[in-house]
Amino acid sequence: MIDRTIDEYRELFEEHLLDFIPDIDQKSITLYDSMKYSLTAGGKRIRPVLLMAACEFCGGKAEEALPYACAIEYIHTYSLIHDDLPCMDDDELRRGQPTNHVIYGDGVATLAGDGLQSAAYEAMQRDMLLYFDNIDALKCRIRAAYEIVKGAGVTGMVAGQIADVEAENKRCSKELLDYIHITKTADMIIGAVRAGARLGCCNEHDLDNLTTFAENLGLAFQVCDDILDVEGDQELLGKEVGHDEANCKATYPALYGLEESKAKLRELTDAAKEALAEYYDNAELFVELAEMLASRVC
Repeated sequence: MIDRTIDEYRELFEEHLLDFIPDIDQKSITLYDSMKYSLTAGGKRIRPVLLMAACEFCGGKAEEALPYACAIEYIHTYSLIHDDLPCMDDDELRRGQPTNHVIYGDGVATLAGDGLQSAAYEAMQRDMLLYFDNIDALKCRIRAAYEIVKGAGVTGMVAGQIADVEAENKRCSKELLDYIHITKTADMIIGAVRAGARLGCCNEHDLDNLTTFAENLGLAFQVCDDILDVEGDQELLGKEVGHDEANCKATYPALYGLEESKAKLRELTDAAKEALAEYYDNAELFVELAEMLASRVC
């Protein structure tokens, strides 16, 4: 049962954001500083909020989901650090602040991303060590970690990133564009929701409905970002706009135009909400989150 607001989940998460970073020797303190710089730069915290909310939706406790909520944000942040590098998207602004490599240099930024990725796995596995005497709870945690790693890995986010890189300056089909957006962005959102549901030891019916919700929400999230890169306010977004067109990226507006992209965003948002319609008020937070993301454009 969900009895917290989006802001309450976000506040709980922020209180514990750095709790699961391993102790780093003073001789390597620049690594910690660089990791912390990007982690604490702000952000919507959509993935950890979804993970904790899904956990409580399925009967678990948000506090017990914190290692996994932090882990998925560590992975997300590592991906942003690497995306911003000159060899990738070459961005100099993220969340209204200079990107990591602008402050620390390309080498340190690369290692900070590596460090956040490994810290995520360590946070989840360290939590699992506490449940060797409770096999059912341990199984739920193993499944949750798998959902996160799968969403971030070579069939998820990384697969989408390589397809995105290779699609630059090329004519992109609808099928390829959907593949890029689903794997690069939606799979991590699906992983967050399914991981939270696993931590709550959910039943298969609820897991299927939550997955359908997450699939539509994740794709809507990326379509919205595509639109904002065309017509968003740089100051409000905290990052450069017009970057996709400058880099000849495969996006919904590039393939379909702005109006059709906005219609697609509305369609995906409605489908996400419909997936949880049978739960009425207990799914209100998920509905609110879907509408909040879409409202950035519509």
